[in-house]
Amino acid sequence: LIFSTKDRAPPITAPLHDDLLAYMGGIVREIGGALRAANARPDHVHLLCSLPTTIATSDALRLVKTNSSRWVHREWRLAGFDWQAGYGAFSVSHSLLPTVTRYIGDQEKHHRRVTLQEELIAFLKKNGINYDERYIWS
Repeated sequence: LIFSTKDRAPPITAPLHDDLLAYMGGIVREIGGALRAANARPDHVHLLCSLPTTIATSDALRLVKTNSSRWVHREWRLAGFDWQAGYGAFSVSHSLLPTVTRYIGDQEKHHRRVTLQEELIAFLKKNGINYDERYIWS
């Protein structure tokens, strides 16, 4: 799962990073899922998780984003913090879990070379996924 902060603002600072990811992991566990890997950059989050079959991905993301945003406002007093409306959700085969886990862990190094926007567009093109760029970043 990949999603950005609203307008790709960079409010995810080093002090917030670990607490935010831990809080999101708690939300995933609360809905019956398991967080396998997580990382964040100042303007976006990557979560590798197993979600239960009893909840739609969109509902799971709504819970993660709504509750984590509320928590950031309450605990960190970041009044302007918000998530973008959309997200990217991609299935991963079990055999690729180590590769995806490593990729998520290497976000700092990876994004020195390529932006989130460039990365997502390249991924969509590589996998033949049609998209309208006007709606990707809302």
